[in-house]
Amino acid sequence: MTAFLARIRAAVGVLALLAIVVSVTPSSAQQQKNPDGSVNPTASSVQEEQLFKEMNRITGRCTLPDQKACTLEQPAGRDWRYFHQVTLPWIAAIAIIAMLAILTLFYLFRGMVKIEQGRSGRTIVRFNALERFVHWMTAVCFIILALSGLNITFGKSLLLPLIGPEAFTDWSQWAKYAHNYLSFPFTIGVVLIFLMWIAGNLPSRGDIAWLKDGGGIVGDAHPPAQRFNAGQKMIYWIVVIGGTAVAVTGYLLMFPFWGTSIVGMQTAQVIHGIVGALFVAAMLGHIYIGTIGMEGAFEAMGSGTVDENWAKQHHSLWLEEEKAKGNIAGAPPPGRMQPAE
Repeated sequence: MTAFLARIRAAVGVLALLAIVVSVTPSSAQQQKNPDGSVNPTASSVQEEQLFKEMNRITGRCTLPDQKACTLEQPAGRDWRYFHQVTLPWIAAIAIIAMLAILTLFYLFRGMVKIEQGRSGRTIVRFNALERFVHWMTAVCFIILALSGLNITFGKSLLLPLIGPEAFTDWSQWAKYAHNYLSFPFTIGVVLIFLMWIAGNLPSRGDIAWLKDGGGIVGDAHPPAQRFNAGQKMIYWIVVIGGTAVAVTGYLLMFPFWGTSIVGMQTAQVIHGIVGALFVAAMLGHIYIGTIGMEGAFEAMGSGTVDENWAKQHHSLWLEEEKAKGNIAGAPPPGRMQPAE
């Protein structure tokens, strides 16, 4: 009797198992069939694209107060990495090398713009001590910021093979310190430049005529100009707008997650990198004009004075205003002979 009951229980179990298989098989087979009736063995497998959509970030556990630091990888990070490693180096290299090439060709064909009437021996104050201090403070900070910033973009590919890992590590660490801390006096300088020279750098009708005549750089014409001509006004606004852009985005990167997310920081880095590269290229042109590109130009920010004939050639309207104020110095006494130059 016991054996008979055992056989009955076994038969009931088999029938139940068959019922389950019959009920499940049709739906499973239906999922694995293509529209034409053929079976697709990978229909229920997880595709890579679907996996990225389902898991769009890799997040772990950490003990840091800011839990955003626990995110190890995210899809947008791949786009940022490509920009940082490929796109930005190309943008910076093209902008800087193109500017250097243009300036080299310009110097070879045009040479230094001379003071056509020679030096008069009479000078006029162009920039006072405060203006020169602010200019050089901002300029020195900018040069260090530019070099340390370019190290992030080109250092591993250009400098590392030349000086080796240890020296490159020490240089990069100190460059990072300099980049972070010198950003503060640079920002102060940009603000002071904006406040000191805003009145003389507003657009005017004379700027159009100055640009049409090549500004005394291209060609032989010397269009009249106030204290700042159209070219200097463009440099002024590049410094103010570009300096503000790199300062704001730089501080967002220095103080992560203060009012922004990871996406915001990546956007700030993109803006910081592109504006910084174009800023460097533009300042190369400014440095060229202020040194080897134009005779007498460096004296304006060196000693603070310029020769009267230089002012007459490049800023005639401003010179007339200064003459009316009696600001011409160094005129020889009446009847005294001047040495020939």
